[in-house]
Amino acid sequence: MPLAMETMVAVFHKYSGNEGDRFKLSKAEMKDLLTNELPGVLSGAKDAETVDSIMRDLDIDKDGEVDFNEYSVLLAALSVACNEFFMEDLKHMCGKA
Repeated sequence: MPLAMETMVAVFHKYSGNEGDRFKLSKAEMKDLLTNELPGVLSGAKDAETVDSIMRDLDIDKDGEVDFNEYSVLLAALSVACNEFFMEDLKHMCGKA
């Protein structure tokens, strides 16, 4: 398994096993994951609102938790955003604005 894929799976399970269903992220587990693994996502006083919004967006089956399939949507969205950011950066570095 490629290292990046292994890391994405390991990070999910590092947090999903802390409370409740060990194969799903609760709201508290999602907040811990975002805080520790993606600190730029949460911003001070609006942390709770941000976590609520992310949970609503990811929780497709509306069970109040995020399973690995739902979590993979977050990974895909972040991957697309990072690719777009780096492509723009690359265009500017190469003088192709």
